[in-house]
Amino acid sequence: MAQDPLLTPFTLKHLTLKNRLMMTSHEPAYPEDGMPKARYRAYHEERARAGIALTMTAGSASVAKDSPPVFNNILAYRDEVVPWLSELTDACHEHGTAVMIQLTHLGRRTRWDKADWLPAVSPSHRREASHRAYPKRVEDWDITRLINDYADAAERMKAAGLDGIELQAYGHLMDQFWSPLTNTLEGPYGGSLENRLRFTMEVLSAIRARVGNEFIVGVRYTGDECLSGGLDASDGLAVSRLLRDSGQVDFLNVVRGHIDTDAGLTDVIPIQGMASAPHLDFAGQIREAMDFPTFHGAKIQDIATARHAIATGKVDMVGMTRAHMADPHIVRKLLAGKEEDIRPCVGANYCLDRIYQGGSAYCIHNAATGRELEQPHDIAPAEVARKVVIIGAGPAGLEAARVAGERGHQVVVLEAADQPGGQIRLTAQSERRREMIGIIDWRISRCEALGVEIRYNVFAEAEDVLAEQPDVVIVATGGYPEEDMPQVGSELVVSSWDILSGHVTPGRNVLLFDDAGDHAALQAAEMIANTGARLEMMTPDRTFAPEIMAMNLVPYMRSLQRLAVTFTPTYRLGGVTRGEEGQLIAHIGSDYLDDAVAQGKGTGAYADQRIVDQVVVNYGARPMEDLYFELKPYSRNGGAVDYDALIEGLAQPVDGPSPEHTERSADGKFQLYRIGDAVATRNTHAAIYDALRLMKVV
Repeated sequence: MAQDPLLTPFTLKHLTLKNRLMMTSHEPAYPEDGMPKARYRAYHEERARAGIALTMTAGSASVAKDSPPVFNNILAYRDEVVPWLSELTDACHEHGTAVMIQLTHLGRRTRWDKADWLPAVSPSHRREASHRAYPKRVEDWDITRLINDYADAAERMKAAGLDGIELQAYGHLMDQFWSPLTNTLEGPYGGSLENRLRFTMEVLSAIRARVGNEFIVGVRYTGDECLSGGLDASDGLAVSRLLRDSGQVDFLNVVRGHIDTDAGLTDVIPIQGMASAPHLDFAGQIREAMDFPTFHGAKIQDIATARHAIATGKVDMVGMTRAHMADPHIVRKLLAGKEEDIRPCVGANYCLDRIYQGGSAYCIHNAATGRELEQPHDIAPAEVARKVVIIGAGPAGLEAARVAGERGHQVVVLEAADQPGGQIRLTAQSERRREMIGIIDWRISRCEALGVEIRYNVFAEAEDVLAEQPDVVIVATGGYPEEDMPQVGSELVVSSWDILSGHVTPGRNVLLFDDAGDHAALQAAEMIANTGARLEMMTPDRTFAPEIMAMNLVPYMRSLQRLAVTFTPTYRLGGVTRGEEGQLIAHIGSDYLDDAVAQGKGTGAYADQRIVDQVVVNYGARPMEDLYFELKPYSRNGGAVDYDALIEGLAQPVDGPSPEHTERSADGKFQLYRIGDAVATRNTHAAIYDALRLMKVV
């Protein structure tokens, strides 16, 4: 392992980084009142304990009050941030991990109706598409105070004991000065490239005056905006040279692209179905031309790619941020020679999409990430080994099996299909989401290593379960598509699952009605449109696919728009009837109109209609719960869950929280629980989280 390029040290100025792996600056949205308190500290300390060389906190810690975070960022303009960051830094330093932070002013990439309701500020009045604020064009007195705000924040970071800072310069205020698309100022801060970088250079000088020459300062910036009229690759080289030659910058952290739209952001930070490491060669070109410490990270989710990046000298430090959200122990496993045990990042981007919708970052298949305080990543062995029978080998069932196996229980999984995966195997049928199967493959690998027994082609009945004489039974049977919707003509429609599975061939003129807003509808839409069919996609919602969220929506929309799919929001499928010539008549209504005909409940002259040869519907799933209810009378707890104990991470009462209100049998021998979609339709993360927190205490 000493020969592994990833495990060689790197010296940055006076700082020796013990290996080449880092978490790039990112904000998981864990602060409390803008401060990185215990939850935030635990998140970074977990990765430090496992051996990462550098953890870069706070994607965009705000330096000024007129840069209000659009999600839950660290407020670097407050003095009280210093002791919190000091505690975090000390905790990571104890494990030999360096700590830095990213500082920024968002400029126009925010909203005026956040925090103190101050106007957004930028070098032009041009609005950013994503956040929609029309900024005030910066004045001379703004520039003076902003330079001072940056310097103040940097001084606070040094006082907290951090090893360095990184200034954010892509899509935020600094890059808004750099780009001709967002800088309409005249000299001295507009016009030539040197003038457009003047603000950055003055910020760097002010920072150096406060923190001295030894404190590490870097810049994360775009070397090519990939926008007509914006900074191009030749400009990026010139910017890189100016930063290097300033003598005020210690490293360059290179990205490529722009983040002012959902599509642009997704190209900068690619998701599943998109190319891996798409900007690595570009970063390598900057590194080769500058001969200067260069960092980079963008969908470098596997060790092989990261190792290649270092071995070929493309970069000096490689960022594996989302990969370390999936598995915080990557370095520890590398050092132990257990690379095959690393939990893979599948690029689902549940983490970032949640942030951009105002939530905390959670990994789609590591439910302990972000919950380190209550759900430690290391699983403690059980005091007493028990026999656990699990019905279903989807994500919930396999996570339950894995955790039970890690705790030392005897585990048997009964699966009706001939292979594992459940709905994930269905969703992974399309090229767009093929990486999702990694969620299943990793768990199968762990279950095999732990001696979990999985029996396929077993459609379990109650007597099959009882014959196992279990101590604990987990029903993880998942769900199945709603079969009785719409109320009129349900027998004439097919489901999105029928299309995805290949059981039904797409028609030539298709209406797809999506009432669930999840991946299944858009995946089915792609499969239909790719056949050359005419497709209209309809939803009663005001936006498409609200459960998918912004960045995951981008590749779908690109594909479907190229295929000329028609999108119809705010309309509802009321029913389907058969026409005299055999065609299907879809009756369309709207929730915004209140008469029966407009609701699609009639077939009169005022009802909107579509004449098609196929109607595909996506109403979500209904729990497959029959077996659970058959087993309830035989259980000790009647299937009841003590929610308080579950939330607190405590063991479930053997007889349930309120035995007098259950249907338990006097001779019940096992505890019974159900998880995932067998309870209610939610998502993959919820199913895995159900299993993790329940099985950790069973």
